[in-house]
Amino acid sequence: MRIKWAVGGLLAMLLVSVAAYAELTDEIQVYTDDINTPREMGLEVHFNTTPQGRYRQAYVGEVTPHHGVRLTPEFSYGLNDHWELGAYLPMVRDDAGNYYLAGLKGRVKWLPVQQATHHGAGWYGGLNVELANVGKKFEPVAWSSEFRFIGGYRTEQWLFGFNPIFGKDYSDGSAGNAPNFELVLKIARHVTPTLMLGLEQFTDFGATDNFDKLADQARSLYAVVDFDNEIVPFNIGVGRGLTSAADAWTIKAILEIEFH
Repeated sequence: MRIKWAVGGLLAMLLVSVAAYAELTDEIQVYTDDINTPREMGLEVHFNTTPQGRYRQAYVGEVTPHHGVRLTPEFSYGLNDHWELGAYLPMVRDDAGNYYLAGLKGRVKWLPVQQATHHGAGWYGGLNVELANVGKKFEPVAWSSEFRFIGGYRTEQWLFGFNPIFGKDYSDGSAGNAPNFELVLKIARHVTPTLMLGLEQFTDFGATDNFDKLADQARSLYAVVDFDNEIVPFNIGVGRGLTSAADAWTIKAILEIEFH
């Protein structure tokens, strides 16, 4: 009964939540209980493209996502059972065929709650802190940080994940502005021991002191496949914008390469 109520509640949140953003979509991912083992190095390659998306600039000089391609290698290193370091190198190809190195991002992940990892089912939780420097062609403010809370519950069949995210800008006179709030949700179910099917949703509500108006918000929902094989685990998904303000279609993939 608890699982049924959890499924229904999270599905409702997926369907009614909304998002609005004008930022580099280098990483379309819900953080769960994945973490490198001590001294393990890893590489995730994030890819996404927008066959039909937003083409009007949110600010002067922005490279919009319409017909664009984003490719981001993410390098990671496990410090111990609960701490992991990571770095991103986002690259972009725009609608006109121009290529850009968009910036650099670094992160620290802390995952102290790992019941699902150690007991096969249970809660997981932690925090990921990110510092980014991104070119103004992709985000209106160069320096920013992100505090992403990681939470969820895993069973042998089901995965429920959520990431409340607070983003803060620092440069170009923005340090005094209120943080931005986002909410990311995931629900997925095993159909085989290594294959999961699910839904992911990404929400940006705007500044915490003044959420964006509904008419200015966008909403997207992704159908995703997670395949946990021993060679190259991957996540692939197709996202549909549910309002006119959202990118109509986005395709994403994440490939994971482990180095032991």
